Amino acid sequence: MAMTDHATRDPEGQLSKATKANLTTRTAFSLAGRGVPGTGGPLRWFFTSVWLVYLVQPVAALFGHHHGVLWIAGGITITVAFCAIYVPALLHVERWPRLSRAGLVAIAVLAALACVVYGKDWTPLWIYVSAATGMILAAGRPRVGLLGVVAVGALYCFFSWRSHLDVADYLAILLPVLLTGLTMIGFRMQMVLMRELAQARGAVARLATNEERLRLARDMHDLTGQSLSMITLKSELAAKRLAKLPSSVERDAALAELGDIGQVSRQTLHDIREAVSGYRRPTLAIEVITARHALEAAAISLDDDPALTLRSGTFDPDHEAALAWCLREAATNVIRHSGATTCRMRLAERGAELSLEITDDGLGLAGVHQASVTPQASRGSGLRGMSERLAAVSGRLSLGAAEPGAARRGFRLTATVPRVQVAADNYQL
Repeated sequence: MAMTDHATRDPEGQLSKATKANLTTRTAFSLAGRGVPGTGGPLRWFFTSVWLVYLVQPVAALFGHHHGVLWIAGGITITVAFCAIYVPALLHVERWPRLSRAGLVAIAVLAALACVVYGKDWTPLWIYVSAATGMILAAGRPRVGLLGVVAVGALYCFFSWRSHLDVADYLAILLPVLLTGLTMIGFRMQMVLMRELAQARGAVARLATNEERLRLARDMHDLTGQSLSMITLKSELAAKRLAKLPSSVERDAALAELGDIGQVSRQTLHDIREAVSGYRRPTLAIEVITARHALEAAAISLDDDPALTLRSGTFDPDHEAALAWCLREAATNVIRHSGATTCRMRLAERGAELSLEITDDGLGLAGVHQASVTPQASRGSGLRGMSERLAAVSGRLSLGAAEPGAARRGFRLTATVPRVQVAADNYQL
């Protein structure tokens, strides 16, 4: 155990970069596998439905009146329908927000119907309606949730008055109606914050993974590449010297062996460079950080979209690499040719496509002509290189003015690729 601990620490006793990146990545994905902390986790369905046990009281009251079977069956039907809508509406509010809002309207109608038909014993249903209102309507908009809870409280007051509920019972139920709704608003806000925190942790894990990959690629290239190049050079030099010696069987055999050594070292160097290029595949998260530093050094302010970091690593790596190359080249063109003072980067999802949009307030198309690539230019640079990279992944590039009506119209570059989601496990070391 002591040897293992020593192996993962540097001479100063700190965890190595590789270990930190690996631990960060595993921690983030293990949290993702357990569910977002603070949102109820796998047992959320239990904590949502357990409170419905209190509906036993109004159902039991059905049997205390001298009414027929249809009367009892109607009350039980309302109860079952209420529970069947209430639980899924709260559980799937993140996945199906529109259906959850429709479910909220449905349980409110059922509560009103129960109060009208069956009277004051069913007014506690508004506690559940208030809880659902706070949970469903407060996503990113707590004020809307608050107004909804107040509206539910007003409906409770109306149906309590209509069913002639006595003052003591009215006040005893009014407090839970309001407080439960407010509590669910707070819980929904906590869910949103915890989910954003989990996404931020995932982004940090991906950045750490990318940083470690870049370090491995750099070390592999610098260490083995230099050594293999030296082996190749020395083998060629030794072969030239042997060639000057008198011909013999041993000399020819030595030349053949040296030729094999040079061929193997060159092939190995080629394979390492290919592996390094795979490790150094660009990502949006890395490129936006690099672009930010470059633009700031050129006195150009950057307004970048947080989605460039949060969405990095969540879709096809080849598609992301193409967008990252476009971001890098576009930032370079803004610095060199646009004469801009501000640059704006956005990542937008339009149907089944992802679009990277980069705009500036510079010279516009006049600056683009300076950045255009000539037929003799190398592949992979400039606007032509961006078009080729996007075309390779079934994407497209569009160019235009950022503000058609302004004196300095600026320039807009939009790179679009198909949106293909990937699993988070693909990003583990």
